[in-house]
Amino acid sequence: MDKDLKYISNKKDLIKNRTAYSLSKLLDFLELNYQYNTPIENSKANIDFKIGEKFIKIIDNEEDLADFKNINQKFPFMDLVAIGKSSFIGKISELESIFFFNKQSKQIGSIFIEDPSLSFDYAHILPLVEKCSIIHGHTSTIMIEIIGEMKNNLVIDFSEAKKIIKETLNQIDHKFFINRKYLKKEEENQLFIEFDGPKGYFDLKVPKNTTFLLEGEATVENLSTEIIKMLSNKMPDNVQAIGVYIYEGVSKGAHILSNIKKQIDN
Repeated sequence: MDKDLKYISNKKDLIKNRTAYSLSKLLDFLELNYQYNTPIENSKANIDFKIGEKFIKIIDNEEDLADFKNINQKFPFMDLVAIGKSSFIGKISELESIFFFNKQSKQIGSIFIEDPSLSFDYAHILPLVEKCSIIHGHTSTIMIEIIGEMKNNLVIDFSEAKKIIKETLNQIDHKFFINRKYLKKEEENQLFIEFDGPKGYFDLKVPKNTTFLLEGEATVENLSTEIIKMLSNKMPDNVQAIGVYIYEGVSKGAHILSNIKKQIDN
């Protein structure tokens, strides 16, 4: 049940429900500074979101509805809008205060795909991190978030998105990841990797077709960014941003969310 779930925003606020959590994610993505659950001056009431001198009240139940009406009565000049379940819109006479999507306006949506089949195996070295400065491997699962303008009530069909993601992961599955700066020499089929790290001097000769050179260290953060780059040109034009969560082991990983700009071939 939604009431039993706990939502934590990027600012470490404990968010009371799914609607408020979604709004906090959107505000973070838009890089808008906000305060959550802020007391209203000279009042016992709290407002869900304060953005500068504008306020947003989340309407999730009858109690929220009563609070919204009370705030509107006490502070008629407050720049206040409500966001909530459509079942409550008809119960509020101040319809001009309700934020809702117009059918003619652009609608931005977000979907996510998380499936055990979306995983890949890899080996890497992090010469700057003592514990990870030897060759070792991981099996990583991923979750992909796709954000864009909705067309026919869809951001992208799930089956199409999953196909694109799997094709991308196949390109990096069972590869050895290493920072390009450690490449000392390259032959037709071989790469020569060399570095002096906390665990000693490494001089490696590795097959070119099983090695993936990165512009930076082979961290999960950098892998997330690399996957976003690979996915971006495969997505439909309406997709505006991609988020990649990579889990490295249990209960740890990285999340990168990025706007994408399609590359145009000359």
